[in-house]
Amino acid sequence: MHRAWLSLGSNLDAERHLRAALAELRARFGPIVASPAYRFAAVGFDGPAFVNLAARIDSDLDAPALDDWLHALEDRHGRRRDVPRYSSRTLDVDIVLFDDAIIDGPGHLQVPRRELRETFVLKPLADIAADVRVPGDGRTLAELWAASPDHATRFESVAL
Repeated sequence: MHRAWLSLGSNLDAERHLRAALAELRARFGPIVASPAYRFAAVGFDGPAFVNLAARIDSDLDAPALDDWLHALEDRHGRRRDVPRYSSRTLDVDIVLFDDAIIDGPGHLQVPRRELRETFVLKPLADIAADVRVPGDGRTLAELWAASPDHATRFESVAL
């Protein structure tokens, strides 16, 4: 079994898509740990705010197979791939950490995920995985969050 830490986000009917994604993750992988959901400004483009959260799953799939499964999950929720990478989306689910691996795989599979230090990924992850060490860096998610310039910012919680 592998342990994966995921980042989930949406800015189009976000609550509905994120609730459905969490339900599908539970149906496929069993019990999960999910962070609170927060509202964050869009990054890289002008658009509606996103709702983001993190989840921990235990998976029988290796990282590329899990990434493929997550892409299919996004597709089932209307994710468009014919638009610019930084644009509004119904569902975005990325592997941020996978066991203690460092992976540069097919497509956009990169672990640890480049966006790990972005507040919309780091804050929810630090909420549920404070003691997890980042491979290749050595610091815990709590240490990275404490060093973030947004550490003292209060973010709006979103009920799912």
